[in-house]
Amino acid sequence: SETHGITFRIQITMKELLDTDVLLKLLFCLPVNYPSVLPDISVNSDQLTRAQCMDVKDKLLEQAKKHLSEPMVHELVLWVQQHLKYIIRQSTAVCSEKTTLSRGAGTEDGVWILFLHLDHMRAKAKYVKTVEKWASDLRLTGRLMFMGKIILILLEGDRSNIKEYLILQKTSKVDVDSSRKKCKEKMISVLCETKIQPQHARFQTFEVKDYSTIEELQKEFEAAGLATLFSEFVPPLLK
Repeated sequence: SETHGITFRIQITMKELLDTDVLLKLLFCLPVNYPSVLPDISVNSDQLTRAQCMDVKDKLLEQAKKHLSEPMVHELVLWVQQHLKYIIRQSTAVCSEKTTLSRGAGTEDGVWILFLHLDHMRAKAKYVKTVEKWASDLRLTGRLMFMGKIILILLEGDRSNIKEYLILQKTSKVDVDSSRKKCKEKMISVLCETKIQPQHARFQTFEVKDYSTIEELQKEFEAAGLATLFSEFVPPLLK
């Protein structure tokens, strides 16, 4: 589109890596002013750990900076094919050190909160399972909340992981359309994205919960120190 540019996926199968075949899933989101601006990149693989995927993403972004102002996606794909095994070996060797540094960086940047409103879920079971997996992979806590026809997602975590969740939410085929064909989420609203405040009580886990009344839903927000967030964004959804 004129505002969001182009998004596409590339899947690479690396043979006999780590004594098994590795399917690497790359997601490139190219803004309208690409290649003058770096693309957003997401890396996923069922055969790699989340930390390893994040390392691959970081290395790809480093390479992307070297190709700024020139088409780069093809070069990045070739580069990762040639260097993936070395990145994984390095990631494994310094795993504990990277975990410590990652926690330090997350503390410095602070914990962020993301509040989303979904219009509907046609394939609810699959959709819920996908959201739970993303939250787990990205180490996000919070709630997926159902109250009548209202569907809300409240997430807490490191800002970089919050942003990656948003990319996945907006670009993955998580639901089905009226013809039961897989489709992307087009009816999502970002109600709030902000740094968490000291008075907020952190969620310890990610849970899927149903509420029978608006009062029950309100108590969930109040218990987390998010009464203001509730009063500002939820009542308008009831109209």
